[in-house]
Amino acid sequence: MIERVVAFYESLQPADLARLGELYTDDVRFKDPFNEVQGVAAVRRIFEHMFATLEAPRFVVHERIVQGAQAFLTWDFVFRLRGRGQAEIRVRGASHLRLAADGRVAEHRDYWDAAEELYEKLPLLGALMRWLKRRVNA
Repeated sequence: MIERVVAFYESLQPADLARLGELYTDDVRFKDPFNEVQGVAAVRRIFEHMFATLEAPRFVVHERIVQGAQAFLTWDFVFRLRGRGQAEIRVRGASHLRLAADGRVAEHRDYWDAAEELYEKLPLLGALMRWLKRRVNA
């Protein structure tokens, strides 16, 4: 099942969102730095928003560790901000997945540092975040 999840995310397109129920249980719990939701419909809304606001979003999975009914994936999320015509932004992160008895994902938790991986890479906010980082580390 983990290979199906990886293949799904690495080729994810808006039309694929209708198939989320094949990978996730109806009452899946999903959490990332910006969202905490329960249910396939709520997860779908997160991805619909992603496709509406980002240009060419994609996931590249690098490593998989599977132990029993759990998996840990490391990945890059690559995208451009819609309408900005700028270079790609790459966010490095990881996902912890817990599988239900039927093999579908019952819990999905993403871990990534929003300040380092996203805010510092944005034009105006990035300058402020880098300045704050220098001040704290000095």
